[in-house]
Amino acid sequence: MFTGLVQGMGKVEALERRGGQMRLSIRALYPLREIVLGESIAVNGVCLTVESFTDNAFSAYTSAETLDKTNLGGLGAGSRVNLERALALGDRLGGHMVSGHVDCLARVDSSAPAGESVRYTLSFPAEFGVFVVEKGSVCLDGISLTVNGCGQDWLDVNIIPATQGETTISGWSAGRAVNMECDIIGKYVARMVAPHAAKTKPSAITADFLAKHGF
Repeated sequence: MFTGLVQGMGKVEALERRGGQMRLSIRALYPLREIVLGESIAVNGVCLTVESFTDNAFSAYTSAETLDKTNLGGLGAGSRVNLERALALGDRLGGHMVSGHVDCLARVDSSAPAGESVRYTLSFPAEFGVFVVEKGSVCLDGISLTVNGCGQDWLDVNIIPATQGETTISGWSAGRAVNMECDIIGKYVARMVAPHAAKTKPSAITADFLAKHGF
């Protein structure tokens, strides 16, 4: 599990593509100490497993499924990525609970200044709209953000100066594909209530019924 609080950026040093899969070599642009073989590191919000490591750098494998569902396939040598190591029990949860399993790709539609912040509007597949609520949480490219406003297939977020300077958001522009993970709690709640909602019968209390009985 992660929190969506990016610990720093990394730089892709090399990519090896083979049969619809890919292996990434990433160097952290901040002190990345005591890496452990097999640990999980979120790369642009995607949970990857450390296969090998050297001083301040690591390599990880990405499957065809991962490349199909995320923006990692669009990376190239020199690309910047957001990095976060997995949450340890007892750590502060400054963002929200993030699994590192991307739901869909969102697309940056527009941006506009908002004081010292920047307000971004993004669109995403409408089937995920049920999991996006105003003032709720969303993870975009591994960054825990608050939803300012939303509709069935869009949302906007306000990016403060600190986030602009410490993440890849500074490179966002219209058309950019962004990894989007919806709030995991909302997904579990929706899954649990779905069978019961399907069995619910339409209410017999209609406008005609009320009018007929003097209401």
